[in-house]
Amino acid sequence: MVESISKQLIIIGGAEDKKEDCEILREFVRRAGGTKAKIVIMTAATELPREVGENYIRVFERLGAEDARILDTETRDDASSSTALEAVSKATGIFFTGGDQARITSVLKDTELDTAIHKRFAEGAVIAGTSAGAAVMPDKMIVEGDSQTNPRMEIIDMGPGLGFLPGVVIDQHFLQRGRLGRLISALIQEPADLGFGIDENTAMVVTDRQVEIIGEGSVTIVDVESTYDNMGEILKDEALAICGAKLHILPRGYKFDLKTRQPILNNGSIPDVSVLAGSANT
Repeated sequence: MVESISKQLIIIGGAEDKKEDCEILREFVRRAGGTKAKIVIMTAATELPREVGENYIRVFERLGAEDARILDTETRDDASSSTALEAVSKATGIFFTGGDQARITSVLKDTELDTAIHKRFAEGAVIAGTSAGAAVMPDKMIVEGDSQTNPRMEIIDMGPGLGFLPGVVIDQHFLQRGRLGRLISALIQEPADLGFGIDENTAMVVTDRQVEIIGEGSVTIVDVESTYDNMGEILKDEALAICGAKLHILPRGYKFDLKTRQPILNNGSIPDVSVLAGSANT
């Protein structure tokens, strides 16, 4: 019998702790092989690849990783170099830094290195990304958009992501930058049924089809399946109407099943929202 390989993602809302306990980065190293972890740090998003990359090298080495190295791809030609391809082929963990998510896709999308990273992901390597590195995880990503505003089509620009977690939209720095309006706008524009807004120093750990929340904040999940929206009736600068959407806010220890689209409480049970709604209306 062939043993199935779990696909693992660690999607971080940005500003993760790098100095104290490093809960999120510690979990990444642990899942990537612990003291045998071989980590490649993808710095395509940042304009300071050496400075940012060396900061992560120090953290990963302090946590005991066997090897941590920077893979800086400034151009698409860099994404087909034999050195880059060899480094990824041996990696047990691949980490995308923050910066500008459009830089990641413009350099990596549909290159030999993109193919190699997806191959390692399918083989069991852990893929992680923070901030911009989180935004690129779906097949369609938020390129840019206004924060702290009501949902409208004009506030968001979408583009192709790297496709590690297709069919969803991800936003980062969520609570800190008031991004509920832009996440909902992205969901309706895409369209996708599930949106994940991840707070800073917080991550969603995806193993196959289940999400677990770690870190100090929460992940806000917006489910717009079978809801009403007025997108076909309005102009670009007019307000969106959405009716019937579900909202889940999950802190550390809670889980979410991507297949059933149900939250899982920290005691392992699934809440009966119909019962809770009935109780609230009595």
